Amino acid sequence: MVADLAIFTVVHQPRRLKLPAQPIPRGASIEDITHCLFDERINERYFRKVAQCSYYPATRMFLDLVQQGMRLSIGFSLSLLRQAAAWDPVLLDLFRELVAEENVEVIGVEPYHSFLFLLDLPAFVMRMRWMADEIERIFGKRPVVTDTADMCMSATLYDALDTAGFRGAVMDGRGWVMEWREPTHLYSYSDEMPYPVDIKAPRSVTNSRRSPKQLAVESEREHGPFLLTRHLGLSDDIGYRFSDRSWSRYPLYADTYADWIVRTRGDFVFLGWSFETFGEHQRSDSGIFEFMRALPGELAKRGVALQTPSALIERYSTAGNAYHLPLPIFPTTWAGNGGMEFFLGNSAQQTIFQLLGHVYDMAKLTENPDLLDLALWLAQSDNLIQQAETSSYLTPGEWSSLDADGIMHERQQVCINALYAMEPYLPARLIRRARRRSANKMPRRRNEPTVLESSFMARREMEDVYRTV
Repeated sequence: MVADLAIFTVVHQPRRLKLPAQPIPRGASIEDITHCLFDERINERYFRKVAQCSYYPATRMFLDLVQQGMRLSIGFSLSLLRQAAAWDPVLLDLFRELVAEENVEVIGVEPYHSFLFLLDLPAFVMRMRWMADEIERIFGKRPVVTDTADMCMSATLYDALDTAGFRGAVMDGRGWVMEWREPTHLYSYSDEMPYPVDIKAPRSVTNSRRSPKQLAVESEREHGPFLLTRHLGLSDDIGYRFSDRSWSRYPLYADTYADWIVRTRGDFVFLGWSFETFGEHQRSDSGIFEFMRALPGELAKRGVALQTPSALIERYSTAGNAYHLPLPIFPTTWAGNGGMEFFLGNSAQQTIFQLLGHVYDMAKLTENPDLLDLALWLAQSDNLIQQAETSSYLTPGEWSSLDADGIMHERQQVCINALYAMEPYLPARLIRRARRRSANKMPRRRNEPTVLESSFMARREMEDVYRTV
């Protein structure tokens, strides 16, 4: 029977696209490109809707519970935090109040909930370090345990998080990954046993003081990241089945759920939920808030202690109860059936992903950090989801004229439009235009940098991004 329980919840809102795809005028400014790609009016409307039904009541509920002794871990995408800063600073302050509690651990999340790790793994490493800096700046706590996006995990992702310096990571405890293992133990993928041949460290291929190699050298950890595997069944009992009247265990009460937890075999149970579970996916009239308020007391009656992920790592790694978990090359996720086919399972999704790769590479070629930022926004995992498989609030009513296939087609067109819109910003084109302008002897305004100077400054800014993020 388990003795400990950790609860993790993640808060995220996507930056929704403007659909149908809007043409982008040739030579449009970056501000105009952004306006053509993203529908901030819809984003604000849905953010405010979910804030009222979920973010405010759920945050206040968890604040009350942690002040009574409950322990909680919570992750925020910077996508969500930027929306809160722009449209509801009071809510952002409420999130800060919750995270400031001693019993709350903040978990790192891929900043935009993007699939950068599938496009550029070294950039992902630097990006996750930058995310930790940003979370520390916003909340005053630095995450040492991390999620990626939708709990994606693979052998290469683990190595990237190891290089980035995280002490722990979360993943879904899918049967096809766990095989005969239970998700109720602490795991690791590190393999640092002696090898038959001496493996020498290679020379650095970069002079950057913040290269992935240098980050790994700076790490003081004596072990790779420990893995906390989400208990799929017990998590989905709340996340998906709680208000399902056709479910054989409906209605579910806190005492029954606490019995299920304490009777589970293993060391601990790790539960993972979307924050929107409370009030959005499971409406307030379902009893979800009353259930959560009653759960800590029922667990205490049964001798189950609530812990943070870091506390679980400290306890079970010190006790020598961490086991090796072989990880797959193809990522597992908590979405759908647990594989990347949820995001890349059909030709339309695969086409979008290929286009996203082209957009990202084009943005890198421009050496413009603002265009690179746009490419990362487009690479949000939400833009690869087949709409028939999502909740209604991820499918705006403004898209009602499009069926699921139409939405995927328009997303492809958004990527194509973005790709063409970035071409005029390529340094070679900027230089040729500058030469033509010079040949025409067009006067330059005072203090306006030349195109060559602008290109150089863009390169310097890009170097700073990869040096510091």
